[in-house]
Amino acid sequence: SNRRKMFSKACEYGIRASIFIAEQSLLDKKVSLKDIAKAIDSPEAYTSKILQQLSRNFIINSDKGPTGGFSMSQQELEEVKLSTVVTAIDGDAIYKGCGLGLKNCNEKMPCPVHNQFKVVREELREMLETTLVKSLTIDLKEGLTFLKR
Repeated sequence: SNRRKMFSKACEYGIRASIFIAEQSLLDKKVSLKDIAKAIDSPEAYTSKILQQLSRNFIINSDKGPTGGFSMSQQELEEVKLSTVVTAIDGDAIYKGCGLGLKNCNEKMPCPVHNQFKVVREELREMLETTLVKSLTIDLKEGLTFLKR
């Protein structure tokens, strides 16, 4: 299906990976690429690229060597918001552009839903900027099934 989603596929996986890593970090566990790819149901090579972007943006830590793996520090767990992850992977595209995907829509020549969309976007931004990735792990105690959508 070619419906344009709110987040890119990479971003969806990035969010899911971050939630999984946060959850495991709360249990004091580091996780491997293999663990993460399996948990979020994504190919390893693709997952690896996404994890690189996340660590480059100080969202997760990547430790090399036999005791290595991916994790989030106490500070990251208290600071990383959904908006951090979205921006790291998708930039601010979600806050820009036309909600209907019309190329010529802008502030000066708004499409019919431009102003309503602005309200929705601001609410979305607010939600992403106030939701800690860590807070999403709390609901996962029943298992990680929803990460595999």
